[in-house]
Amino acid sequence: MAEHCQPLVRVEANDFDIAAEIDRLTAGRQDVGAVVTFTGRCRDEGGRLAALELEHYPGMAEAEIGRIADEAAERWPLTGLTVIHRFGKLRPGENIVLVVAASTHRKAALEAADFLMDFLKSRAPFWKKEHPAGGEDGRWVEAKAQDEEALGRWGKV
Repeated sequence: MAEHCQPLVRVEANDFDIAAEIDRLTAGRQDVGAVVTFTGRCRDEGGRLAALELEHYPGMAEAEIGRIADEAAERWPLTGLTVIHRFGKLRPGENIVLVVAASTHRKAALEAADFLMDFLKSRAPFWKKEHPAGGEDGRWVEAKAQDEEALGRWGKV
C-alpha cells in the first residue's frame, strides 16, 4: 500500500488565510493536479443571528478530526490535506472551517473534501450556541438528522 500524506489539523480561535493554506500544500509541487477547498462560514440565519459560539474540548477535538483526516488520507490518493476548525464566538460572515484537499486528480480531492465535511458536521466534538440578534439568551444547537444520515454513504469509519 502506498504511503499516504500526513494531514495537518488545527483547532484555533484565529481566522485562517485560505490562499496561504493552498500555497502551503502546493508550493514547489509538480504532482498536484487538483486542489479542492471547502470553507464553512457563519451565516446570519435571515438576520436573526448575532453570533455563533463554538466550544470544544482541547485535545479531544484535534484527536477526532485527526482520526477523520487520517481516514481520508488512507481512502484517497491525496498529496496534501489540511483541516482547520475555529472555536469561540463568530459573527455572521466569519470563517468557521476550512478543508483543503490536494491530489494528482480531481476526483480524489473532491471526494475526500466531501467525506471530511460530512464527518466534521456530525462527529467533530464541537458544541454550538446561537446568540440571537435581539439580545435574548443564546440556545444550544441540536444535531441535525440529515447530517447524521449523510454519513451512511461512507460506510463505517
